[in-house]
Amino acid sequence: MAFLLCGRFLLVSSCSFSLHPFQLLSHPTPSSPNYPINFTKITNLSLLHRKQLRSSSSMEAAPEGYRRNVGICLINPSKKIFAASRLDVPDSWQMPQGGIDGNEVPRDAAIRELREETGVTSAEVLAEVPHWLTYDFPPNVRESLNHRWGADWKGQAQKWFLLKFNGKEEEVNLLGDGTEKPEFGEWSWLSPEEVIDRAVDFKKPVYKEVMAAFSPYLH
Repeated sequence: MAFLLCGRFLLVSSCSFSLHPFQLLSHPTPSSPNYPINFTKITNLSLLHRKQLRSSSSMEAAPEGYRRNVGICLINPSKKIFAASRLDVPDSWQMPQGGIDGNEVPRDAAIRELREETGVTSAEVLAEVPHWLTYDFPPNVRESLNHRWGADWKGQAQKWFLLKFNGKEEEVNLLGDGTEKPEFGEWSWLSPEEVIDRAVDFKKPVYKEVMAAFSPYLH
């Protein structure tokens, strides 16, 4: 079911974000557009207890030449994933994402970006991919974005977080919280395969890695 962008919705519920006792870790898988999707077989996977989170690699330096970014995989109780269509790229859908401000902690950036882009505040953090996942911009995209940012990034390095939506769907508002320009035109709850299929080609390899890492929560 998809929802068209319309007037601002009333936020009907709000709660603070809480961190699950575990943090999901995985090592990157091959980043090829043809890399097979395998959401059930996870290798090199471990879990950290809450007392170990302080030693997380969340604050490790991003790969040189890449803009620091966070990605949010938001799931509902049915384990479907939130995705939305971009206003500036026809027929392109993506999960929420955005840049990390200054010394901002990646987890805090993920919570902020989710609120700014979707209006959602009723969610809890379930897991994190602690290492950076990177993708390169195609030449035309790189030129456009770097002109906007006044920089020369070759792509983005992302920290990905899995969050569970605990609110009512009326809370979703594609006008966001009003602090940033709207980015999305419509949204829907999709399967992992549908999210990958609707993404732009240069993001598909990272999306495959994200789905593989979070697979234990998606099935």
